[in-house]
Order: sequence, then structure tokens, then C-alpha cells
Amino acid sequence: MRHNYKNLKIWQLGIEITNDISDILWEFPKHERYDLSSQLSRCSVSIPSNIAEGSSRTDKSFSHFIDISLGSSFELITQLIVAKHRKYINETTFNQLETK
Repeated sequence: MRHNYKNLKIWQLGIEITNDISDILWEFPKHERYDLSSQLSRCSVSIPSNIAEGSSRTDKSFSHFIDISLGSSFELITQLIVAKHRKYINETTFNQLETK
């Protein structure tokens, strides 16, 4: 069974998270542009991208792509913990993103 990824709530939330990350990266120091900022951007984009790619596959393959997306979300949270420790984001922003 194929899924229309644009109708999947999990994909829509992934896009929202990606946009939220993009918005907060404007506030990061310029020296992080190729390090933490780049990592945050890439793994946040990976979440909805893998959901979209997997939606064109069989249910078994789709499940694998969902697992990859979940891994990217864990990676994102880890990087947000680092950003919070470095005081690039505050506790409120971190909690909002972690909850999503």
C-alpha cells in the first residue's frame, strides 16, 4: 500500500519541526554554520524526507524508513541538548522542540 505522504500527520509534523529548526538557526553564532547548525539542519530535514521516501515503498520498506526517521529525531534531540548547553537555545525552546 502506498501512502500520500503529504496527508500523513507525522510528515506534516516533521515539516513543522524542520521549519522550527531553520528559524532558530538564524540566532546561532556564525562559527557554528558548518558544525552544529549544519548538523541540526540536515537531521531535521531527514525526518520528513525519509517519511516521504518511504511512503512510495511497500509497507515493510515504509516501516524501515520510519525507523530511520525516528533515529534522525533522536539525533536532533541530542544536538539540541548540545545547543542548550552552549546557550544557543533556552530551556523553553528546547522543551517545545523536544515535545514535538
